[in-house]
Amino acid sequence: MRRLSGAFVLGLLLLSTARVEAATMPFQGVLTIPAIPLPLTSFAMSGSGVATLNGSGGGAHLNTLALPASPFATAGALFAVTTTAAAPVKGLKLTAHNGAGSGSTGAFVMPINGMSKMCIFAPCNGAPLANLTVPLNVIGAGGSSFVVNSTIFNVTLKGAPWTIGTAAVGTLTAMGFAHGPASLTSSTAQGSGSVRLVTPIFISTNHAPFPTIGTFGILDLHFVPEPSTLFLVGSGIAGLVLFGRTKRGG
Repeated sequence: MRRLSGAFVLGLLLLSTARVEAATMPFQGVLTIPAIPLPLTSFAMSGSGVATLNGSGGGAHLNTLALPASPFATAGALFAVTTTAAAPVKGLKLTAHNGAGSGSTGAFVMPINGMSKMCIFAPCNGAPLANLTVPLNVIGAGGSSFVVNSTIFNVTLKGAPWTIGTAAVGTLTAMGFAHGPASLTSSTAQGSGSVRLVTPIFISTNHAPFPTIGTFGILDLHFVPEPSTLFLVGSGIAGLVLFGRTKRGG
């Protein structure tokens, strides 16, 4: 009976160890930000890396998060503007990557480093007649930036940290979430958990068709179990199964 109990305890220990060691977890995800300063389209950047969940203490419920810089990036992504309402804007060009992110899931700071170029009077891949370059680093971090191109186009861009809660710009809202591996719970600091963070973006211009614009950035993360964690979980389950079979056989 002592040997059987030992197998049972070993299985439980292995299962618990798999959760305790989940302070770091590989992730796959997509970062989506609107075209700035005219959100006529969105740019999606896929990436992967290793996240730190709840600091060094780990735990099953996701409270804090840290992400490395630059798993999400794009260079020279183009969008041709053909709508007459946007004239004289003819194109948008994005070069950006995420900065390192850290904080609580309710106030997660991760700036978008890089710039969006608005091409005026000519497409972005043509001869430049007039361009307006907007830095993006306030998105996902907070603060505001003001960019002027004579009297053609002025832009004010305001940002805020990310959240898994509700982000609001005026009357517009966007919802984040934290889903556990088996249910819609906050137990996401483990393999197969999913998280969506959102950040509000406010844009103001002197261009009459687009005087003020509210929009959002979206960060979707899916935590992937590490091979070592899968092995521990499998070993724990095998120990429990062995205990059950032996008990029935005895």
